[in-house]
Amino acid sequence: MGGFSLFRWKLFFLCICVADVSDGHVRYSIPEEMATGSIVGNIIQDLGLDVNRLKSGRARIFTEDSSEYIGLNLDKGTLIIKERIDREERCGQVSPCSLHFQIILNNPMELHRVDVEILDVNDNAPVFSKREMRLEISESAVKGARFSLDSAKDPDVGLNTLQTYKLSPTEHFKLNILSRPDGHKYAEMILQNLLDRENQEEHKLTLTAYDGADPPKSSSIKINVIVVDANDNAPAFSQSLYRVSAPENASGGSVILRVTATDADKGTNGEIMYSFSQNTDAASSMFTVDAHTGEMTLTGELNYEKIKQYDIDVEATDKGGLTDTCKVLIEVTDINDNAPVISIISLSNPIPEDSPPDTVIAMLNIKDLDSGKNGQVKCFISPDLPFKIKSSSMNFYSLVSDDVLDRETMPEYNITVTAMDEGSPPHSANKTINLKISDINDHAPEFPLPFFSASITENNVPGMSLLTVKASDKDSGNNARVSYFLEDGQLSGMSASTYFSVNAESGEILAVRSFDYEQTKEFHIRVKAQDGGSPPLSSNVTVKVLIQDQNDNPPQILYPVQTGGSLVAEMVPRSADVGYLVTKVVAVDVDSGQNAWLSYKLQKATDRALFEVGSQNGEIRTIRQVTDKDAVKQRLSVIVEDNGQPSRSATVVVNVAVADSFPEVLSEFTDLSQDKEYNDNLTFYLVLALAVVSFLFITCLVVIISVKIYRWRREHLFFKSGANLPVIPYYPPLYADVGGTGTLKQAFSYEVYGTTDSRKSDMKCSRPFSQSTLSVDHTRTVPRHNTDSENILVEVREAGRLSGSLQRQQLAACVALSTRMVLKSAPALTPSLALTLPLYISLCRSPLLKHIIVANTLPPYGYFTSAVDINPLRLMQSRQE
Repeated sequence: MGGFSLFRWKLFFLCICVADVSDGHVRYSIPEEMATGSIVGNIIQDLGLDVNRLKSGRARIFTEDSSEYIGLNLDKGTLIIKERIDREERCGQVSPCSLHFQIILNNPMELHRVDVEILDVNDNAPVFSKREMRLEISESAVKGARFSLDSAKDPDVGLNTLQTYKLSPTEHFKLNILSRPDGHKYAEMILQNLLDRENQEEHKLTLTAYDGADPPKSSSIKINVIVVDANDNAPAFSQSLYRVSAPENASGGSVILRVTATDADKGTNGEIMYSFSQNTDAASSMFTVDAHTGEMTLTGELNYEKIKQYDIDVEATDKGGLTDTCKVLIEVTDINDNAPVISIISLSNPIPEDSPPDTVIAMLNIKDLDSGKNGQVKCFISPDLPFKIKSSSMNFYSLVSDDVLDRETMPEYNITVTAMDEGSPPHSANKTINLKISDINDHAPEFPLPFFSASITENNVPGMSLLTVKASDKDSGNNARVSYFLEDGQLSGMSASTYFSVNAESGEILAVRSFDYEQTKEFHIRVKAQDGGSPPLSSNVTVKVLIQDQNDNPPQILYPVQTGGSLVAEMVPRSADVGYLVTKVVAVDVDSGQNAWLSYKLQKATDRALFEVGSQNGEIRTIRQVTDKDAVKQRLSVIVEDNGQPSRSATVVVNVAVADSFPEVLSEFTDLSQDKEYNDNLTFYLVLALAVVSFLFITCLVVIISVKIYRWRREHLFFKSGANLPVIPYYPPLYADVGGTGTLKQAFSYEVYGTTDSRKSDMKCSRPFSQSTLSVDHTRTVPRHNTDSENILVEVREAGRLSGSLQRQQLAACVALSTRMVLKSAPALTPSLALTLPLYISLCRSPLLKHIIVANTLPPYGYFTSAVDINPLRLMQSRQE
């Protein structure tokens, strides 16, 4: 036994190194009966893999029959013996004996076929089913008569199985060794010398069976030959070989065939009995033979998948003990009695929608136990699905993608895999796979419209909602969660976020501030919708916000210029014809649309029959011929109204002088001014006296306030001293009449407000405006500087304090003002100014000292103004307030 063990280990080390690798198919050869844990082979070396790939791919072994003889060591990448392998128990007489399994890896999915051949070792000796056998042979047996002997069984294969027999002694018999179609050897004993019962009634022989190992193993059986007297003829079968086919679905009790034998003897020596040979132990459980008729009947159930044919020896024996043997070969025919079996050995579920074509989704194993066409399987799925079945190796199929997947179109698929064999009728099996498609962020949010528009009325309340924009995203989960943002661009030189805000969740657009139509008529903002994917996708939409105008601005009179205390007079010659253009009232409204449509009406007039006002253009024209009876001074009150709801208006007073010469105009306005001034002074002093008497009983605080009001009244009286003197018409150089439409060209305008009590003045600077609107910018306060006119006013006040009477104040003011004007104008003295100075000096000597007219320039380049009306713009502002 020690030599045999040494041989086994030599064979082990020789076979364990045998491996064949080709195209992911590895073959190993190992001896049977290896110890548990023994190494079969290095799989990572033979397949070109590494240990990390085995671990990351979760390598595992899949066997079709669920046997677990071989295990996989992931840490070392080796195949090891997991269970003791007995080749005879596993395969019986089938050779070669192999274990077939697959190594499966995921991510990406791989399939490697491994075949392990189990090599036989001589661990079994030939064994006879009995320890001895008894033969009865007639003495009349002729030379060459054959006698069947028990066969030894050796479960080993190859050289290790039964190879030969030896018979001893060989005085009367010799041994004939035969082989069956499956290679199994059996022996026949042939009579070579006639038997003589009288000399020897019993012969004791020994039959020994040997296998082919080195050293061989053997087993023996004792044969007792009993010599029977006088049976000269042995039975003879009609055929030495009977061949028959039986379907595997044949029912029990079916007659398979009938064997026949004849015996030339008569009587009891000619009676034949049929039986199975002692070599057909396996068939005796499936079949029976009628001893008298020779009919073979099926007693068990045939299964082609287990045993494909039966080899049976039938003996015919007469009463004298003579026998003959025939062979019956029963071939089991396959029928299509097994449906394919589908097994899912690996499945990736869900798969992302951006998976490329040929992505492996599942690995399938399909097995049909039938053979031939009955075992040939076709695997397919519905052609309408974006998937296909690919055959990777025998009985293994891959379910792969065949087209681009889109979760938004189809979020999941029910894939029915059908396996059908080619039998008649065919059998099929179905397996349904519910495959879900996982979402990726492949769709940006979409707005329902290419752009949005909204409108809001100016002077709105901050925080007012304009509109809500909504975008939809075809993705799901966070990929479909949409947030809204305002793109921070520039609007009118400022950030868009200073005008609008967007609710990130709802997309509601809010006005952050109050809008002014006169400043900005519309805005274009961009709103971005962004999803929550990674990376996020976004889209933009333009929102046009229209500011709707309100009638919040009254018309503004541009001409005639209202100079506060001074009178602006338009001269109309008495020879003027009907339709003579006296002047034109120019007004604008910074509103738009109907709110800026202006109409002109004559509200009051000294003589309504003499003048009319154009309702659309504001032109004042004569409607009849001027006569000598018409008064020199004509006072017209023109009201300008817009078309808003409610409408706003402004009123302007136009003084018209009907005269042919300036001295006539001057004398008329001087007399009227003197009378009016006298009445105004009388009324003022009466009101002042009444106020002083009324407030004597009030608290000291009220008295102080009254004193301040009294001083303010005196100053106001002083400034109105030249309120009714005529002024020659003058068009400011920055204003122009454009085609009689009442509009202005683009220009800059400045308004200066000077005060006598504060040390600062306000100056309002307007930016350029369009031809149809007048835009007013925010005001700013600048340090006030004394002008030449204000310096004159200071000197007048100083001279007034030095004089005790009103005439002395007027005289002092005239002297100071004359000196100031001469000194001021001396460097740029013109002939026109030289002509006006004597008139100015003569007026200073007259009693009308407080109505002095100082000429700065002559028409058409300038205008006359009162010497004491230093700041007419401020006085005009005071009147409006």
